[in-house]
Amino acid sequence: MPRPLAYILLAVLLAAAAYLVWPRAAGPEAAGGRIVLRVANWGGPGVDSDYMRIERETLEEWHRRHPDIEIRAENIPGAGQYVPKLLMMYVAGNPPDIMTLDASSAAVFIDNGLLADLMPFVRADPDLRLEDRFPNVVDIARRGDRLYAIPGDFTPMVIVYNQRLFDEARVPYPKAGWTRDEFLATAKALTVREPGRAAPARYGFAFQKEMPMWFPWIWAGGGDVLSPDGRHAVGYLDSPATTETVEFLADLVLKHRMAPSLSESAAAGVDLFRTGRAAMTMTGHWSLIEYRVDKMDIGIASIPTNCGRRVTVMYEAGLAISAAGRHKQAAWEYVKYRTDPEVQRKALAAGLAISGHAGLARSFAGNPVEDAFLAEVPYARRPWGSSVERYELVEDLGREMIEDILTGGVPPRDAVRRTAALIETELGRQ
Repeated sequence: MPRPLAYILLAVLLAAAAYLVWPRAAGPEAAGGRIVLRVANWGGPGVDSDYMRIERETLEEWHRRHPDIEIRAENIPGAGQYVPKLLMMYVAGNPPDIMTLDASSAAVFIDNGLLADLMPFVRADPDLRLEDRFPNVVDIARRGDRLYAIPGDFTPMVIVYNQRLFDEARVPYPKAGWTRDEFLATAKALTVREPGRAAPARYGFAFQKEMPMWFPWIWAGGGDVLSPDGRHAVGYLDSPATTETVEFLADLVLKHRMAPSLSESAAAGVDLFRTGRAAMTMTGHWSLIEYRVDKMDIGIASIPTNCGRRVTVMYEAGLAISAAGRHKQAAWEYVKYRTDPEVQRKALAAGLAISGHAGLARSFAGNPVEDAFLAEVPYARRPWGSSVERYELVEDLGREMIEDILTGGVPPRDAVRRTAALIETELGRQ
């Protein structure tokens, strides 16, 4: 069920932010008249040490080039804390000058007037050319002729497979544009069952209950979660195409036993794909860092289609400037610096994501894994959270729907109808 208090608080925060952002905006000044820019990002001391080292070096280089502009990084740790804490900053009249804008929650910041339109800066600055970026990635933060963020990096969601396990089972590698039936046959051939064991010794696919990790199957099945305008779930989440996809995913776990149950995944306590106990999984480019550490021999495939066309979702992070900021030109210079391909190159070489700058992204091509990721970019759509403010609610209800199906015995058709009605009611309260 939804968390009423959390969403009431969110509504209050947004209303307060719209009122407070302009009259109370102020930026700090350092001694000696230097401009100080506060930059909000997610993460903290627990993130990868190499990443933090590169981050320090990047900031040191900025300060060497711009001694009159100090950058104060404000990293917000904790899963799920980034957006609420940023909104609290706006309510307090103390927003950051610059923020990392997660595409999955971009709508709440863009559509409430919290961010500056960057097109005047783009038009006046020949050093940053939007045409050098992937157009569908740039469009994530567009609203008509306005643009609210410059793309930093992103990833399309893909199927990753363990080539060693495919080779041992003598199963052909998936081809781009493969079908759902081909996926099912492949998962079946890679599932290993042993006498006397209820659970397979190895699963064909590692299913994950979080909605961002499974809803691309819905698009690839010809369905959707919401209406094109993002206002309705009834007729979409409970449509025949979407219902068929949810039934297909449920059957992977409950009928075919080619994917682990939620309890089996929890009891394992490890990543089943990384440990070789699942042959395929759905993930993004960020996982390449771990797979390289594990020395895994992996391949990349598109999301299996049931509608005759390839499609996936992309998750992206861009840089945005607060509408309340007093030093927008200085902030623009920093945004331009951080999204410059030569500055990005070192950070992205580790495999965290794909650069929004098409030329830099393609400079990493030349190996099958990176080539396969790049091949998915034209088929990648922006996430619903980039245009629907309360999409976090949709994702919570989607996760609960899958839990009800997989652990509560609720038939998929009943679950999608009930969840669509719940989402419809909640969206109608906006």
